[in-house]
Amino acid sequence: MVEANRRADAYLRSGNLEGAARYYREAIRLAQSVEAAEGIAANAINLSIVYQRLGKLDDARASLAPLYEQSRLSFSADRLAQAALRHSVLDLEERRLASSNEWVDRAASLCGQRGCALAGAIHNVKGQLALEAGRPDLAAASAKAALNASRASGDRAEAANALRLLGVTAIRAGDAGPATGYLEEALAIDRDLAAPRKIYLDLIGLGRASVLRGDRGAARSFYERARVVSEADRDAKGAAEARALSEALGDKLQARQPALP
Repeated sequence: MVEANRRADAYLRSGNLEGAARYYREAIRLAQSVEAAEGIAANAINLSIVYQRLGKLDDARASLAPLYEQSRLSFSADRLAQAALRHSVLDLEERRLASSNEWVDRAASLCGQRGCALAGAIHNVKGQLALEAGRPDLAAASAKAALNASRASGDRAEAANALRLLGVTAIRAGDAGPATGYLEEALAIDRDLAAPRKIYLDLIGLGRASVLRGDRGAARSFYERARVVSEADRDAKGAAEARALSEALGDKLQARQPALP
C-alpha cells in the first residue's frame, strides 16, 4: 500500500494524472484488504483530486464513496470533513450551488470548534459561494477569515487561495490596485509551492486587473505567461482560455471577471 501510494504521488508530481489515478486506486484496494481506514480515506481523497484535474467529476465524487459506504470502519472526523469539503468543491465547479452549500456546512460541522486544519479551506469555499450568490461583501469577509485561519495554521496553499479570492472580489468592485496587490502576493506563494494551476489563475487575475486599470500591454504579458504555464502543465483548456483573452485585447479592452479557483 505504501509503495502504491508512493508511485501515485510520483506520477502526480510529474503530471501523469492517469498513472496517479491507477496507483491511488491500487492503494485503496490494498487498504481495503486490511481494513486500514486511514489508508482508504487518504487515498480516496487524493484520487478524487486527481479525477477532478482530469475533468472526471462524477468519478471524483464516486471515489469518495468508501468513506460513506464502509460504515463498519471508523473514519476520523477530519477525514470525513475533507471528504465533505471535496464534495462541496466538485459541486461548486459544476455550479450545483445549493448542494455545494450543504456539503460545506457539513464539513464545517465536522470541523467543529477545535482548531480544525480545514478552517481556511472551508472559509475559502464559503467565500466562493458568496461570490456566486452576488455577495462580494460576504465573499471578502470569508476570504479574510480564510487568510487569518490559514496563516495561523501555516497553510500557505490556502492562504494563497484566500489572497486570490480577495483579488477577485476587488476586481469585481472595480479596485484594480488592491486586486493587483493581493494577486501578486498569491502568485509569490504559489510559485514557491510550485502549483502550476494556481499560478495560472493568479496570472489570469493579474491580467484582468491590468485590463481594469487600462494597461493593455501588461494584460497581454500576463495572459501570455498564463498560456505558457498551462501548456507546460498539459492544461489545454487553460492555455486556450489564456490565448483567447490575449487575442481579445486586439479587438476591444474589457475587464472580464477571473474564473474562480
